[in-house]
Amino acid sequence: MIKSSELRSKYLEFFQSKGHKLIPSASLIPENDSSVLFTTAGMHPLVPYLLGEQHPNGKRLCSVQKCIRTGDIDDVGDSWHLSFFEMLGNWSLGDYFKEEAISMSFEFLTKVIGIPIERLSVTCFAGDSDAPRDEDAASIWERLGMPRSRIHFLGKSDNWWGPAGETGPCGPDTEMFYHSKDIQESSTEEFSKLSSHGGPFCEIWNDVLMQYNKGADGKFSELAQKNVDTGMGLERTAAVLNGSDNVYECDSISPILDKVILISNSGTDRNDRNARIVTDHLRAAVMILGDDSKVVPSNVDQGYVLRRFIRRAITHARSLGINRRFCTDIAKVVVEVMGAQYPELVRNSERIFAELDIEEDKFSVALVNGIRLLERMLDSIKKSGSKRLDAKSAFDLFQSFGFPLEITIDMCKERGFEVDSDGFNVLMKEHQDLSRKGAEQKFKGGLADHSEETTKLHTATHLLNEALRRVVDPTIHQMGSNITAERLRFDFNYNSKLTDEQVSKIEEWVNMVINQHADVSFETMSVEEAKRLGAQGVFDDRYEERVKVYTIAKGETVFSREICGGPHVKNTGELVRFRITKQEPVAAGVRRIKAVVG
Repeated sequence: MIKSSELRSKYLEFFQSKGHKLIPSASLIPENDSSVLFTTAGMHPLVPYLLGEQHPNGKRLCSVQKCIRTGDIDDVGDSWHLSFFEMLGNWSLGDYFKEEAISMSFEFLTKVIGIPIERLSVTCFAGDSDAPRDEDAASIWERLGMPRSRIHFLGKSDNWWGPAGETGPCGPDTEMFYHSKDIQESSTEEFSKLSSHGGPFCEIWNDVLMQYNKGADGKFSELAQKNVDTGMGLERTAAVLNGSDNVYECDSISPILDKVILISNSGTDRNDRNARIVTDHLRAAVMILGDDSKVVPSNVDQGYVLRRFIRRAITHARSLGINRRFCTDIAKVVVEVMGAQYPELVRNSERIFAELDIEEDKFSVALVNGIRLLERMLDSIKKSGSKRLDAKSAFDLFQSFGFPLEITIDMCKERGFEVDSDGFNVLMKEHQDLSRKGAEQKFKGGLADHSEETTKLHTATHLLNEALRRVVDPTIHQMGSNITAERLRFDFNYNSKLTDEQVSKIEEWVNMVINQHADVSFETMSVEEAKRLGAQGVFDDRYEERVKVYTIAKGETVFSREICGGPHVKNTGELVRFRITKQEPVAAGVRRIKAVVG
């Protein structure tokens, strides 16, 4: 049996032997990126370098990145989908391309971890009006020994990545699927059906071949710097290597599922969808709570997703007969299983457990109040002679008390009532569409956004960081940052609200540096060298072997020196003026400032 830790090591050792430099996992909360709520892939923190910036560790990189994805949350509980997962990745930033990328993937799969070629199928881009059919990738696979009957061509929704924003690098991808012994070959139509919704074909690796740039006019042109971005799901690959037909038998998940089953009804088995959802959602919640970014349950942004994970887990636990406070019991197993790879979980374990207890208690109160309202609704319906709860009432329970449809259906069924589930789903879709449109507007931009506005605000963040230490407290450091074209958002460790005088002095100091027309420059160096120079930084254990250090100075006077990936202005005079627009608490001991420039 291969352990997850062994697979991690084999992967990283293989790509390091091919000249790739190891980089650490980034935070689950993207730094300075407003385009998404969570880090969704290993490439996410590397977008600036895929766009052409020089990475301090060169053109070949590899990592194990912790990721959160919620787009497939309704599929969680099947054989292969997870909300939190670890992604093994390797990148070429303008170095090698299709031939080398596909050949290395094939070598690792068949030679290093020993998957028989008979168990593999691949997909390539089918082509459309924007880009041709990717016969190059298919030909490489054929030369490596992949039968044409197991090379399937699919469209953009399956075999195309990007761009990260509205414009930028993008291109076709080629995906690798493992399949069970009794399925050797299939048509593309049959393959598409069997590779979705927990079917026997399991996608384990994706090589993105970035060879195009999408312009503002929507047209695609060839990139001068062609990149490779790959991602292999650690849990999926570990599961199939051990002969499992589902990801919950992976050694980094199985002990968590064991604990859920132990505290549930005696009849619960390992294939129970409710048990799997509880396992997945609490694992994801613990990883978010354990991140040094200090996200806590709330009604907005990452905190809302975290709250949804916890409350969905509690809801599905009720179906398993778990009616007591239990989240911390599961969380302790998650910390034990994942803590060796991610020491921040151990470091932040007390906060993880405390926040889970608080949220579990809050939801218990919401459940009691929601149940009372539902009972009144049902009494009223009964008097009218009906036995059906309308869609709006069911949706009101969801919005007001966090009542998932499953709870409402179960409670109504116990009392002999039906629920207009179809109508509820229509209202839910309308709600999600509105939320998505709002999110698309709110999170437009991101790491791929090197616009003049975001570049100015990124530099202003460095000055704000330094001003807080000089004016308020020298022990202040960055806890998180988010930048859009309209404003910067900066989180920092501090227990009290800033006084009006402090706010004024912070603005004065930053504007003084702006008026000095100080130069902004960077050097690439080791973390040790950066520390010796007094550079500020965040989360030391996540830094790469070599880092960029940005210095803001006027002659011999240094105003700020900080480890960062950019982008930045060349002179502070470009910022014109800095103004704080808002300050607010975020969590215990963490405050947030929002500010603008210009």
